[in-house]
Amino acid sequence: MEFFRIKKDIPFMRHALKFNIISLATFLLAVFFLVSKGLHLSVEFTGGTLIEVSYQQAAELEKMRNALGKAGFSDFQAQNFGSSQDVLIRLPLKKAEDSAKQGEQVMAALAAEVPGAQLKRVEYVGPQVGKELAENGAMALLVVVIGIMIYLAFRFEWRFSVSAIIANLHDVIIILGFFAAFQWEFSLSVLAAVLAVLGYSVNESVVVFDRVRETFKKVRGLTTPQVLDHAITSTISRTIITHASTQVMVLSMLIFGGETLHYFAMALTIGICFGIYSSVLVASPLVMWLGVSREQFIKQKKVVEGANEDGAVV
Repeated sequence: MEFFRIKKDIPFMRHALKFNIISLATFLLAVFFLVSKGLHLSVEFTGGTLIEVSYQQAAELEKMRNALGKAGFSDFQAQNFGSSQDVLIRLPLKKAEDSAKQGEQVMAALAAEVPGAQLKRVEYVGPQVGKELAENGAMALLVVVIGIMIYLAFRFEWRFSVSAIIANLHDVIIILGFFAAFQWEFSLSVLAAVLAVLGYSVNESVVVFDRVRETFKKVRGLTTPQVLDHAITSTISRTIITHASTQVMVLSMLIFGGETLHYFAMALTIGICFGIYSSVLVASPLVMWLGVSREQFIKQKKVVEGANEDGAVV
Protein backbone atom coordinates (compact mmCIF):
# COMPACT_ATOMS: atom_id res chain seq x y z
CA MET A 1 0.00 0.00 0.00
CA GLU A 2 1.29 3.46 -0.93
CA PHE A 3 -0.11 6.83 0.14
CA PHE A 4 2.14 8.58 -2.34
CA ARG A 5 4.79 7.78 -4.92
CA ILE A 6 7.88 9.82 -5.71
CA LYS A 7 8.46 9.68 -9.46
CA LYS A 8 11.99 11.11 -9.49
CA ASP A 9 14.63 9.24 -7.51
CA ILE A 10 16.16 11.17 -4.63
CA PRO A 11 20.00 11.22 -4.87
CA PHE A 12 20.75 9.82 -1.41
CA MET A 13 24.07 8.27 -2.46
CA ARG A 14 25.38 11.68 -3.53
CA HIS A 15 25.63 12.49 0.19
CA ALA A 16 26.68 9.00 1.32
CA LEU A 17 30.03 10.15 2.73
CA LYS A 18 28.37 12.85 4.83
CA PHE A 19 25.84 10.38 6.24
CA ASN A 20 28.54 7.91 7.18
CA ILE A 21 30.71 10.57 8.82
CA ILE A 22 27.72 11.55 10.98
CA SER A 23 27.13 7.88 11.81
CA LEU A 24 30.78 7.29 12.70
CA ALA A 25 30.88 10.38 14.93
CA THR A 26 27.67 9.31 16.73
CA PHE A 27 28.98 5.75 17.10
CA LEU A 28 32.32 6.90 18.56
CA LEU A 29 30.52 9.25 20.96
CA ALA A 30 28.32 6.38 22.15
CA VAL A 31 31.38 4.17 22.67
CA PHE A 32 33.05 6.99 24.63
CA PHE A 33 30.13 7.28 27.05
CA LEU A 34 29.92 3.50 27.43
CA VAL A 35 33.61 3.30 28.31
CA SER A 36 33.78 6.43 30.50
CA LYS A 37 30.45 6.22 32.34
CA GLY A 38 29.19 2.70 31.81
CA LEU A 39 25.57 1.57 32.11
CA HIS A 40 23.47 2.34 35.16
CA LEU A 41 22.29 -1.22 35.80
CA SER A 42 19.00 -1.90 37.58
CA VAL A 43 18.41 -4.13 40.60
CA GLU A 44 17.94 -7.18 38.38
CA PHE A 45 21.60 -6.98 37.38
CA THR A 46 23.23 -5.59 40.53
CA GLY A 47 21.24 -7.39 43.23
CA GLY A 48 19.08 -5.88 45.97
CA THR A 49 15.83 -6.36 47.88
CA LEU A 50 12.42 -7.26 46.47
CA ILE A 51 9.41 -6.25 48.57
CA GLU A 52 5.86 -7.21 47.60
CA VAL A 53 2.96 -5.33 49.18
CA SER A 54 -0.77 -5.49 48.63
CA TYR A 55 -3.68 -3.06 49.01
CA GLN A 56 -7.41 -3.67 49.29
CA GLN A 57 -7.99 -1.20 46.46
CA ALA A 58 -5.93 -0.20 43.42
CA ALA A 59 -2.48 0.94 44.54
CA GLU A 60 -1.53 4.59 44.00
CA LEU A 61 1.92 4.12 42.53
CA GLU A 62 2.84 7.79 42.26
CA LYS A 63 2.06 8.42 45.93
CA MET A 64 4.03 5.32 46.88
CA ARG A 65 7.05 6.51 44.89
CA ASN A 66 6.82 9.95 46.49
CA ALA A 67 6.64 8.36 49.93
CA LEU A 68 9.73 6.23 49.29
CA GLY A 69 11.58 9.24 47.91
CA LYS A 70 10.78 11.29 51.02
CA ALA A 71 12.03 8.41 53.19
CA GLY A 72 15.46 8.66 51.57
CA PHE A 73 15.29 5.74 49.14
CA SER A 74 16.89 6.21 45.72
CA ASP A 75 17.22 4.16 42.53
CA PHE A 76 14.17 2.11 43.50
CA GLN A 77 11.39 0.70 41.33
CA ALA A 78 7.72 0.40 42.24
CA GLN A 79 5.32 -1.23 39.78
CA ASN A 80 2.19 -3.35 39.69
CA PHE A 81 2.79 -7.05 40.04
CA GLY A 82 0.04 -9.33 38.74
CA SER A 83 -2.85 -6.98 39.57
CA SER A 84 -3.54 -3.33 40.30
CA GLN A 85 -3.67 -4.09 44.05
CA ASP A 86 -0.26 -5.78 44.21
CA VAL A 87 2.96 -3.79 44.01
CA LEU A 88 6.54 -5.01 43.68
CA ILE A 89 9.21 -2.68 45.06
CA ARG A 90 12.86 -3.16 44.09
CA LEU A 91 15.58 -1.58 46.22
CA PRO A 92 19.28 -1.46 45.29
CA LEU A 93 21.85 -3.49 47.19
CA LYS A 94 23.09 -1.91 50.43
CA LYS A 95 25.77 -3.72 52.38
CA ALA A 96 25.13 -1.87 55.61
CA GLU A 97 21.47 -2.92 55.85
CA ASP A 98 19.78 -6.31 55.70
CA SER A 99 16.60 -7.04 53.78
CA ALA A 100 14.40 -7.27 56.88
CA LYS A 101 15.41 -3.79 58.00
CA GLN A 102 14.80 -2.35 54.54
CA GLY A 103 11.37 -3.98 54.51
CA GLU A 104 10.49 -2.34 57.84
CA GLN A 105 11.62 1.07 56.58
CA VAL A 106 9.56 0.71 53.40
CA MET A 107 6.42 -0.27 55.33
CA ALA A 108 6.90 2.65 57.71
CA ALA A 109 7.27 5.08 54.80
CA LEU A 110 4.14 3.72 53.10
CA ALA A 111 2.14 3.78 56.33
CA ALA A 112 2.88 7.47 56.74
CA GLU A 113 1.88 8.54 53.22
CA VAL A 114 -0.15 5.71 51.66
CA PRO A 115 -1.67 3.65 54.51
CA GLY A 116 -3.28 0.25 54.06
CA ALA A 117 -0.32 -1.68 52.63
CA GLN A 118 0.07 -5.31 53.66
CA LEU A 119 3.51 -6.88 53.45
CA LYS A 120 3.42 -10.15 51.49
CA ARG A 121 7.10 -11.01 51.10
CA VAL A 122 10.65 -9.68 51.34
CA GLU A 123 13.37 -11.35 49.29
CA TYR A 124 17.05 -10.65 48.87
CA VAL A 125 18.58 -10.90 45.39
CA GLY A 126 22.32 -11.43 45.69
CA PRO A 127 24.87 -9.89 43.33
CA GLN A 128 25.65 -13.37 41.98
CA VAL A 129 22.09 -13.69 40.66
CA GLY A 130 22.39 -10.26 39.07
CA LYS A 131 25.69 -11.25 37.48
CA GLU A 132 24.09 -14.35 35.98
CA LEU A 133 21.24 -12.27 34.57
CA ALA A 134 23.73 -9.84 33.01
CA GLU A 135 25.67 -12.72 31.46
CA ASN A 136 22.48 -14.34 30.17
CA GLY A 137 21.34 -11.02 28.74
CA ALA A 138 24.65 -10.53 26.94
CA MET A 139 24.43 -14.09 25.64
CA ALA A 140 20.88 -13.44 24.36
CA LEU A 141 22.11 -10.36 22.51
CA LEU A 142 25.02 -12.31 21.01
CA VAL A 143 22.75 -15.17 19.88
CA VAL A 144 20.35 -12.72 18.20
CA VAL A 145 23.24 -11.03 16.36
CA ILE A 146 24.65 -14.38 15.18
CA GLY A 147 21.18 -15.51 14.10
CA ILE A 148 20.68 -12.34 12.05
CA MET A 149 24.11 -12.76 10.46
CA ILE A 150 23.29 -16.35 9.43
CA TYR A 151 19.89 -15.31 8.06
CA LEU A 152 21.36 -12.46 6.01
CA ALA A 153 24.19 -14.65 4.74
CA PHE A 154 21.64 -17.12 3.29
CA ARG A 155 19.23 -14.42 2.10
CA PHE A 156 21.67 -12.09 0.37
CA GLU A 157 25.07 -11.80 -1.20
CA TRP A 158 27.84 -11.32 1.43
CA ARG A 159 28.20 -7.58 0.80
CA PHE A 160 24.58 -7.03 1.82
CA SER A 161 25.00 -9.24 4.91
CA VAL A 162 28.07 -7.38 6.16
CA SER A 163 26.48 -3.96 5.56
CA ALA A 164 23.22 -4.89 7.30
CA ILE A 165 24.86 -6.34 10.41
CA ILE A 166 27.16 -3.31 10.76
CA ALA A 167 24.14 -1.00 10.51
CA ASN A 168 22.20 -3.04 13.09
CA LEU A 169 25.08 -3.13 15.58
CA HIS A 170 25.41 0.61 15.02
CA ASP A 171 21.83 0.99 16.32
CA VAL A 172 22.47 -1.15 19.41
CA ILE A 173 25.63 0.74 20.39
CA ILE A 174 23.89 4.10 19.99
CA ILE A 175 20.98 3.01 22.22
CA LEU A 176 23.43 1.85 24.89
CA GLY A 177 25.37 5.09 24.43
CA PHE A 178 22.27 7.17 25.19
CA PHE A 179 21.62 5.16 28.36
CA ALA A 180 25.25 5.55 29.44
CA ALA A 181 25.40 9.29 28.65
CA PHE A 182 22.26 10.19 30.60
CA GLN A 183 22.69 7.39 33.17
CA TRP A 184 19.19 6.08 32.53
CA GLU A 185 18.45 2.83 34.29
CA PHE A 186 19.23 -0.22 32.17
CA SER A 187 16.86 -3.02 33.12
CA LEU A 188 15.66 -6.31 31.65
CA SER A 189 12.82 -4.50 29.89
CA VAL A 190 15.34 -2.19 28.19
CA LEU A 191 17.35 -5.23 27.11
CA ALA A 192 14.15 -6.63 25.59
CA ALA A 193 13.69 -3.34 23.72
CA VAL A 194 17.25 -3.55 22.34
CA LEU A 195 16.59 -7.08 21.06
CA ALA A 196 13.33 -5.88 19.49
CA VAL A 197 15.15 -3.02 17.76
CA LEU A 198 17.63 -5.48 16.25
CA GLY A 199 14.83 -7.42 14.59
CA TYR A 200 12.98 -4.27 13.61
CA SER A 201 16.03 -2.68 12.02
CA VAL A 202 17.04 -5.75 10.03
CA ASN A 203 13.52 -5.88 8.58
CA GLU A 204 13.97 -2.43 7.06
CA SER A 205 17.36 -3.41 5.64
CA VAL A 206 15.86 -6.54 4.05
CA VAL A 207 13.11 -4.51 2.36
CA VAL A 208 15.58 -2.05 0.83
CA PHE A 209 18.05 -4.75 -0.19
CA ASP A 210 15.30 -6.81 -1.82
CA ARG A 211 14.41 -3.82 -3.98
CA VAL A 212 18.10 -3.26 -4.80
CA ARG A 213 18.48 -6.86 -5.97
CA GLU A 214 15.25 -6.64 -7.97
CA THR A 215 16.33 -3.41 -9.67
CA PHE A 216 19.73 -4.85 -10.59
CA LYS A 217 18.04 -7.80 -12.29
CA LYS A 218 15.29 -5.91 -14.13
CA VAL A 219 16.78 -2.54 -15.05
CA ARG A 220 19.81 -2.04 -17.25
CA GLY A 221 21.97 1.01 -17.72
CA LEU A 222 21.87 2.27 -14.13
CA THR A 223 24.97 2.77 -12.05
CA THR A 224 25.16 1.25 -8.57
CA PRO A 225 24.43 4.60 -6.82
CA GLN A 226 21.41 5.11 -9.10
CA VAL A 227 20.11 1.63 -8.29
CA LEU A 228 20.43 2.31 -4.55
CA ASP A 229 18.72 5.70 -4.92
CA HIS A 230 15.86 4.06 -6.83
CA ALA A 231 15.47 1.29 -4.25
CA ILE A 232 15.36 3.71 -1.32
CA THR A 233 13.01 6.15 -3.07
CA SER A 234 10.59 3.43 -4.17
CA THR A 235 10.26 2.12 -0.58
CA ILE A 236 9.88 5.52 1.11
CA SER A 237 6.08 5.37 1.23
CA ARG A 238 6.19 1.95 2.91
CA THR A 239 8.88 3.16 5.31
CA ILE A 240 6.89 6.21 6.39
CA ILE A 241 3.68 4.24 6.92
CA THR A 242 5.39 1.45 8.88
CA HIS A 243 7.60 3.57 11.08
CA ALA A 244 5.07 6.32 11.70
CA SER A 245 2.42 3.88 12.91
CA THR A 246 4.96 2.06 15.10
CA GLN A 247 6.32 5.31 16.50
CA VAL A 248 2.83 6.53 17.43
CA MET A 249 2.31 3.40 19.51
CA VAL A 250 5.72 3.69 21.16
CA LEU A 251 5.25 7.38 21.93
CA SER A 252 1.91 6.61 23.56
CA MET A 253 3.74 4.20 25.87
CA LEU A 254 6.42 6.79 26.52
CA ILE A 255 3.92 9.53 27.40
CA PHE A 256 1.14 7.58 29.09
CA GLY A 257 2.83 4.35 30.16
CA GLY A 258 4.21 5.76 33.40
CA GLU A 259 7.54 5.00 35.03
CA THR A 260 7.26 1.26 34.45
CA LEU A 261 7.33 1.55 30.64
CA HIS A 262 9.30 4.80 30.37
CA TYR A 263 12.79 3.49 29.64
CA PHE A 264 11.47 0.56 27.61
CA ALA A 265 9.63 3.00 25.34
CA MET A 266 12.63 5.37 25.33
CA ALA A 267 14.92 2.60 24.04
CA LEU A 268 12.39 1.71 21.34
CA THR A 269 12.01 5.36 20.31
CA ILE A 270 15.77 5.82 19.91
CA GLY A 271 16.08 2.47 18.15
CA ILE A 272 13.30 3.17 15.64
CA CYS A 273 14.66 6.61 14.73
CA PHE A 274 18.23 5.42 14.27
CA GLY A 275 17.01 2.16 12.72
CA ILE A 276 15.47 4.07 9.83
CA TYR A 277 18.61 6.16 9.43
CA SER A 278 21.04 3.24 9.55
CA SER A 279 19.05 0.90 7.30
CA VAL A 280 18.76 3.52 4.56
CA LEU A 281 21.72 5.85 4.97
CA VAL A 282 24.36 3.59 6.55
CA ALA A 283 23.79 0.10 5.13
CA SER A 284 23.21 1.26 1.54
CA PRO A 285 26.43 3.33 1.24
CA LEU A 286 28.37 0.43 2.77
CA VAL A 287 26.99 -1.92 0.10
CA MET A 288 28.06 0.55 -2.57
CA TRP A 289 31.59 0.90 -1.18
CA LEU A 290 31.96 -2.89 -0.85
CA GLY A 291 31.58 -3.06 -4.62
CA VAL A 292 28.12 -4.47 -5.33
CA SER A 293 27.29 -4.52 -9.05
CA ARG A 294 24.76 -5.87 -11.53
CA GLU A 295 27.10 -8.64 -12.71
CA GLN A 296 26.82 -10.32 -9.31
CA PHE A 297 23.08 -10.94 -9.87
CA ILE A 298 23.01 -11.85 -13.56
CA LYS A 299 23.86 -15.42 -14.44
CA GLN A 300 26.27 -15.54 -17.32
CA LYS A 301 25.25 -17.75 -20.25
CA LYS A 302 27.49 -20.75 -20.67
CA VAL A 303 28.98 -21.08 -24.13
CA VAL A 304 29.23 -24.69 -25.26
CA GLU A 305 32.22 -25.31 -27.49
CA GLY A 306 31.17 -26.59 -30.88
CA ALA A 307 27.64 -25.12 -30.73
CA ASN A 308 26.24 -22.58 -33.18
CA GLU A 309 24.16 -19.52 -32.25
CA ASP A 310 20.92 -21.58 -32.14
CA GLY A 311 22.46 -23.99 -29.66
CA ALA A 312 22.78 -26.86 -32.15
CA VAL A 313 25.97 -28.85 -31.99
CA VAL A 314 27.93 -28.75 -35.23
